[in-house]
Amino acid sequence: MKKKSKYKPRGVRYDNMSWLIAGMKKVGNLPTAGVALKLKNREALDSILTGQGTKEHVDVLISAVNMSEALIRIRDDLGRDWAEEIRAAQDAVYAMGVRGYEKGSFLFTGPEMTAVKLIMDLHDSQLDECTVREMEQALFIVEEELRMRKARSIVKTRTAQSPLPCA
Repeated sequence: MKKKSKYKPRGVRYDNMSWLIAGMKKVGNLPTAGVALKLKNREALDSILTGQGTKEHVDVLISAVNMSEALIRIRDDLGRDWAEEIRAAQDAVYAMGVRGYEKGSFLFTGPEMTAVKLIMDLHDSQLDECTVREMEQALFIVEEELRMRKARSIVKTRTAQSPLPCA
């Protein structure tokens, strides 16, 4: 019996120049990536602030806060001096997620809400300043943290649903 080869060919880029130029564009100016992402983040925050938040809204907030942390790891001028505030927002989202699973509704306390609103503003300005390539690098950092199980997870104890990751 003949063995199967482990060779897997790489993907082919048909237009290298467009790919290179797209990586240098600012994320905040792109209609599908930047503007839609900002709207999605703000919609999730508004839903939670009005008391209509769901698990999906919490996932969006967790992703936004984790992306803020990853972006400051990539480039210092994207908010390195906000590292403590980002950590406070991560703690706030984590605490809200734990309470949400226990009580059934996802609501912030006053200081938690202030911390998360501040970081959402920071995240919007980071999206305006970062390039598509830096955004891809930040996504890779977040995925790697999740894969290596370095992130805290919010686990619902009575069912085996997927946990919410939170760094």
